[in-house]
Amino acid sequence: MLQSGNRWCHGYDLAHRAGIKSGTLYPLLMRLEAQGYLEAEWQAPPEPGRPPRHAYRLTVPGQQLAHDNPPAASKQDVADLSERFT
Repeated sequence: MLQSGNRWCHGYDLAHRAGIKSGTLYPLLMRLEAQGYLEAEWQAPPEPGRPPRHAYRLTVPGQQLAHDNPPAASKQDVADLSERFT
């Protein structure tokens, strides 16, 4: 997300890039949003008939958090981050 700058990122794309399942990712995104590190919004579908998409981007404190904690290298690191923000 940090590399995306101020652009919105979709959960599916984040899960794919991180190599983790949505059941792990979405609770983490929700906690980070509740703690003010992310903002989220529902976006209209790009094509008629498709469902709206939930998008996320880092807030300024989230960008600082990302700078201070480089991307996780393993699933254990993701689990550790998940525990840290519970």
